[in-house]
Amino acid sequence: MNNPKHQFYLINIGLPLFLALSIFVVFDLTQLDVAISNLLYNADSHTFWLEHNKLFEDITHRWARIIPNWTGEAAIIGAVLSFLWPRFNAEKHVRMIAFLERTHVARLLRFCTRHRRDFLFLVFSFAITTGVIHYFKSHTSIYCPIETTLYGGTMEKKEWFENFSLLREAGKGRCWPGGHASGGFTMLALYFVARRYRWRHAKALLYWTLLLGMVYGTTRVLQGWHFMSHTFWAGILVWFSAFFTALAFYGRRVLELPLRNNTGPPVPAAQAELVADN
Repeated sequence: MNNPKHQFYLINIGLPLFLALSIFVVFDLTQLDVAISNLLYNADSHTFWLEHNKLFEDITHRWARIIPNWTGEAAIIGAVLSFLWPRFNAEKHVRMIAFLERTHVARLLRFCTRHRRDFLFLVFSFAITTGVIHYFKSHTSIYCPIETTLYGGTMEKKEWFENFSLLREAGKGRCWPGGHASGGFTMLALYFVARRYRWRHAKALLYWTLLLGMVYGTTRVLQGWHFMSHTFWAGILVWFSAFFTALAFYGRRVLELPLRNNTGPPVPAAQAELVADN
């Protein structure tokens, strides 16, 4: 336990695995999901309380996508721009460089170049996370609550492990894990960028991201489009996707460094990596 390497993997892999096992036992092996959804279902009108509320749908589903979508798009733009500044030659492009300096565009290009690895990490993390979520959606083929016979639908309710297929699509269902929740949880990638720079507010960013994913997922539960466990499973899968991507980009010795305190001087990422390598 005193070994920093063991502690790092215990926290980042062991703890999520324990939570996954807990979710499996508490939700997948019981009827707790159904019990929660029953509380939100109006048996008289055969609808969930917020199923047809357009304003709620717009705010919590459509508009909420702006946060992860714009973050991903900004990361792509930053990654592309990061390759531009090194293309300018101080001798051949004197006038262009002077123009970029006057318009402050040079500052942006230098920033993107300096943080190229971070932008690329965000792009890859978002892409890998999306791929993992889509893989499990198609290879478990679980239907949403309102699509099942429990709530007026035509499909049988099944658990994901009952219908899992490793190498082929299991059917047309696309409800497990929670896709909307995973959109919020993809912002976990920002936490690993913060860890790289030992930002003292990294843990606060982690908690905010987890809360965002929970809010995204819970709103869909209220509308009957997901069971509660779908949100938790989305969080587990996104965590592993983002964590292993961060491990590949930054390495354990950088990510395990302690965060700076309020009085400590800023430590650039390059210096943090150098310290970790020694």
